[in-house]
Amino acid sequence: MKEKKETFDSILDERKSTSIYHKLHKAKQEMGKVTKGANNPFFKSKYADLNSILEVVEPALLKYDLLLIQPIIDGNVHSRIVDIESGEFVDSYLQLPSIADPQKIISSVTYFRRACLQSLLSLQAVDDDGNEASKAKKTISMTDFQRGIEKLSPAKFKEFCLGYELTEVQSKALIAL
Repeated sequence: MKEKKETFDSILDERKSTSIYHKLHKAKQEMGKVTKGANNPFFKSKYADLNSILEVVEPALLKYDLLLIQPIIDGNVHSRIVDIESGEFVDSYLQLPSIADPQKIISSVTYFRRACLQSLLSLQAVDDDGNEASKAKKTISMTDFQRGIEKLSPAKFKEFCLGYELTEVQSKALIAL
């Protein structure tokens, strides 16, 4: 009886490790921050355009057999990530506005594809114009530092710490990871 339970548990563990959420979790750990490289002249600001987002997202998704598709279904722009092995998917969508001008529709589709994908994957963006580097770095409390070690992969945590001025104890702990 004990062997069957262990076999059943191992099957459950295997299914968990191949679920779409597990694969997305792994892929997200490999995604870096998206660079805000496009200019918005109306607001005098920068933003991450769709191509910049896709450059960060698609290689990590493809590595774990996850396919990103962005169809328009019933007037909604979808961002759907499909596990090509199981057929499972996660989806985010926005309803297109009623617009008669084809150029404005295409602009809306592009804008909504970007917004849905950013939302679905909770993507972080970083400015590439040097403003981030010129700011004084913040400190991080030991409690938050410990929490980060526990919750993030070593690589992600090290990347996260680049934005902070670390104490000597924190720096040594980071090197030891």
